[in-house]
Amino acid sequence: MLDPDKIKANLKTKRIGGKILVYNSTSSTNNVAAEYARNKQNDGLVIFAEEQTAGRGRAGSEWLSGRADSILCSIVLTDSKLNAELLSLTCAVAVAETIGKTGRSHAKIKWPNDIMLNGKKVAGILLEPKVDKGWNACIIGIGINCHQKKDSFSVQIQPNATSLDAESNSVSDRILLAKRLLTSVDQWLETAEKNGEKAINRWRELSIQLGHRVTLIFNGASFTGHCIGIDPEEGLILQLDTCGVRMFDAAHTVIAK
Repeated sequence: MLDPDKIKANLKTKRIGGKILVYNSTSSTNNVAAEYARNKQNDGLVIFAEEQTAGRGRAGSEWLSGRADSILCSIVLTDSKLNAELLSLTCAVAVAETIGKTGRSHAKIKWPNDIMLNGKKVAGILLEPKVDKGWNACIIGIGINCHQKKDSFSVQIQPNATSLDAESNSVSDRILLAKRLLTSVDQWLETAEKNGEKAINRWRELSIQLGHRVTLIFNGASFTGHCIGIDPEEGLILQLDTCGVRMFDAAHTVIAK
């Protein structure tokens, strides 16, 4: 089981992970984190869970994971200086850098929130802003597949999902991975707040879509074009097949292929 004291041991972060809570089981770490986010003093708090009974991804999708198979965590930010789009791509960079080179593949980013290894999803990020009567916070939900085997995934997603163990043919150390994750998020948030262009440039280097054709669904309508960039406020930039350039924000967009 994840041990908060072991995660915090020698953890050299300025903001993230000063306080860590580990739940044996919870509906969703984002749900728990949202309650703590009502207190501004909980900025940087991290909630881990060994199991989620109602984990979720973007657009209402489920995030399924067997007990102790993954890193399942949520980070509370009560004072983020980054807009939603820049925060999203910064977190994607941080998670991709955490995973780094695993087996024969380096972790890449599939905009807006999927981290890929060898063309398959190994991690996901769910950002949820919380704004209500002067309460302004953001929850960063992160899930990283660690110990899953091929048959751990449902038949529907087996062709598109993987884990660190499956890609490396070894057993990943979740304590070490958790420490790397918190360190990476801490460092990249600080970097982006000082100079957002550095995070954007690293995102460009790690993107699997930049320079390629993309089909996406925006507010129920399908668009196809050539991905030519990312805007830190507006989102993914496509040169559309129908002519013209258009930007698509992450909150209303799902990548089809």
